Amino acid sequence: MRVKLDENLGERGARILRSAGHDVATVVEQRMSGAQDQALIDICRTEERCLVTLDRDFSNPFIFPPDRYSGIAVLKVTDDARTEAVFQALQILAVALNQGDIHGKLWSVGTDGYREWQPKASDDKE
Repeated sequence: MRVKLDENLGERGARILRSAGHDVATVVEQRMSGAQDQALIDICRTEERCLVTLDRDFSNPFIFPPDRYSGIAVLKVTDDARTEAVFQALQILAVALNQGDIHGKLWSVGTDGYREWQPKASDDKE
């Protein structure tokens, strides 16, 4: 899977995903640190890369509709033991990307697994 790792996930995060066979580009390597959210997600769309981030702004499907992108994976970890929890979530994500298709989807990834956002079914009552 082609992924873009946000700037706060570091080289260790990139190694975790690369060791699972994923094609990883990082915001830091591409000198995009500090880029606005919309600019970052637009680059991901152009490059056909799934965005992997800790930025919870990307978990809002009304601002960033997942079906417009190659996938959005938001790592959700608690503040206590955050660093190790981030790497645990990345390991879970690395395996999940090999087993499932994130294209056009929003995943919330934690140390206990991942969940896929599903839009609520509309009620077509007349």
